[in-house]
Amino acid sequence: MTTIGTFTRDGDGFAGTIATLAIKARAAIKPVRKTVENAPDYRIYASGVEIGAAWAKTSEADKPYLSIKLDDPSFPEAIYCRLIGRDSGDHVLVWSR
Repeated sequence: MTTIGTFTRDGDGFAGTIATLAIKARAAIKPVRKTVENAPDYRIYASGVEIGAAWAKTSEADKPYLSIKLDDPSFPEAIYCRLIGRDSGDHVLVWSR
């Protein structure tokens, strides 16, 4: 797994940075009101533009995480990653193929 971002709690959401070869931006993960069951729990924004969505999940070890889909016109295809909490209280955004 490759770390492509770091985040901290910001109210009901998260604030931090995302850095890949194609994007380097401050980002916010904000909760949204679900209107249907499969709708995302969060939306991800960079520079005020929506770049992704996240769904709240629980791992087999019973730890919460966010399953995230990032997309941007500069990407050849969407990136799937996870926002995972660490013991230090911060969160890392990890990507794996």
